[in-house]
Amino acid sequence: MLVCQLGCVDYLPTYTAMQEFTVTRNTEFSDRNGLPGSKHGDNQLWICEHPPVYTQGLAGKLEHVLNPGSIPVVQTNRGGQVTFHGPGQVVAYPLVDLKRAGYFVKEYVYRIEEAVIRTLGHFGVTGHRVMGAPGIYVRLGEPASHAALTGPVNPLAPFAGLGKIAALGIKVSRHCTYHGLALNVAMDLEPFSRINPCGYAGLQTVDLRFVGVSADLKVVTEVLARKLQTYLAP
Repeated sequence: MLVCQLGCVDYLPTYTAMQEFTVTRNTEFSDRNGLPGSKHGDNQLWICEHPPVYTQGLAGKLEHVLNPGSIPVVQTNRGGQVTFHGPGQVVAYPLVDLKRAGYFVKEYVYRIEEAVIRTLGHFGVTGHRVMGAPGIYVRLGEPASHAALTGPVNPLAPFAGLGKIAALGIKVSRHCTYHGLALNVAMDLEPFSRINPCGYAGLQTVDLRFVGVSADLKVVTEVLARKLQTYLAP
């Protein structure tokens, strides 16, 4: 998998480029907007940051966007609901041909989540899955605790004691993936308070800095890229 470090790029042209990349798999892909080109359908991993932007998934409901202010809201064709992207967050877009890779969508999601969990573990933080709520969560009181989440989820407070540190939203077209994940490192978390993150009112969103980890964004990016390369391999 070719890793392409894009730097800080606007969301909309990146989204457009992912769509074009996917439509033209196994052909030539133009080097539009300075984004990477593709030949022969090779898998790629685009790593970037975005200027502040809210993105809505296909299931996104307007009522979950509470007060966007001057931050633009972009409608997309990924799964899920509204989330926020901004500086200090690593955004990863795996462009993978699942048919060639030899696994299906459910396993693909599991592998992405595992790459994030292993990345967090590298920095001494334990990531958790919550059934029915894609993404990765941490214990607010004990971010390094290895104790598994047990027992039934309280429907009145399903995220009690948890904070969301990574969001996941994907699209699969003709067995090929785009969109991806966002891992919060050291960012302005205030814009998350203006939405119901991923459609959950009251869900707290955190980053590595919030849970006591001072990590350089470049270092986190490199670790995440390596983990994704490992766990998304055929």
